Amino acid sequence: MTPSHTDPPLAPPTSAADAPHLVLTRLHAVAADAEGVPLPGSGDTRGRLDHLRRLAAESLPLARLAEGHLDALAILHEAGRTAPPGALMGVWAAEPGGRFVQFTRCRDGWRLAGPKPFASGAGVLTHALVTGRDGAERMLAMVDLTGGGVAAVPGFWRGLGMRDALTGEVVFDVTVDEAAIVGPPGFYLHRPGFWHGAVGVAACWAGGMQALAAAMADDIGRRPSPHRLAHLGQVDALVAAVVAQLDGAAAAIDADPSDHDGDAARLALRVRCAVAAAGHEVLTRCAKALGAVPLATGHVLSQRMADLLVYLAQHHAEHDAEALGRIAIGAAP
Repeated sequence: MTPSHTDPPLAPPTSAADAPHLVLTRLHAVAADAEGVPLPGSGDTRGRLDHLRRLAAESLPLARLAEGHLDALAILHEAGRTAPPGALMGVWAAEPGGRFVQFTRCRDGWRLAGPKPFASGAGVLTHALVTGRDGAERMLAMVDLTGGGVAAVPGFWRGLGMRDALTGEVVFDVTVDEAAIVGPPGFYLHRPGFWHGAVGVAACWAGGMQALAAAMADDIGRRPSPHRLAHLGQVDALVAAVVAQLDGAAAAIDADPSDHDGDAARLALRVRCAVAAAGHEVLTRCAKALGAVPLATGHVLSQRMADLLVYLAQHHAEHDAEALGRIAIGAAP
């Protein structure tokens, strides 16, 4: 990759002093063991989703970054490609408000220019799979983030929730060679793995729910009351239902990894709608059951709730529910 201007490169992982040491340390450990995580549709998708749930129960920002790395590896596998040795990867695909990276053919390959908001791991990752457009065509490229031509926009993320995922906005002005293009035009969206990855994100939400359920059980166990126990019981049932649905989705993915039946979109949307709805109910019941004291004085609990609330906002809510409804009546989503 050849930088097309002199902006300094995003900082390599060793200089990301603003990130919590534990999250970065664990992220590198997860990346080092990524080969042991089953790929979607490999026959053990449940093992993959369970792995993501465990990471999310530990830390949602950690899970967000780890899920991006694992998803990038799965996408490259679908394209018949491999990641560079030692790469720490992410998938930067958000295009809110029609803001996207423009792909333009040039003498040296492709010029990538424009903003990429919601780039998790900015300043930490070494490589990213970056979506963009060449006219009406949607493109995907693997970009080395350490070589210049990728500049971070200061002050993008101001919220408390998910702040440790180091999500920012970056601006591209870089040239990549033809080998950096991953798959044909439209590859990123028009593949079964797009929907498999969407289920993986829901598994992370479920892990965040499990962490809150455990915190509730710990607090309520010390100070039980009928109403608090009722909230905990409902949360326990919600978490169990979500895990069962994820297990069912994993089995369905393994039964039809190439989506010959065309059910992958409906499956993923069902899971995401159900898990997101359950997650919001868990947040409400957690606040009602525990009250103000642990939220005001317990940094870990309040941070976990803020993280889950923000991460659930990645769900497209009524937009995805409408798409699911259209599928239910046999219309195109």
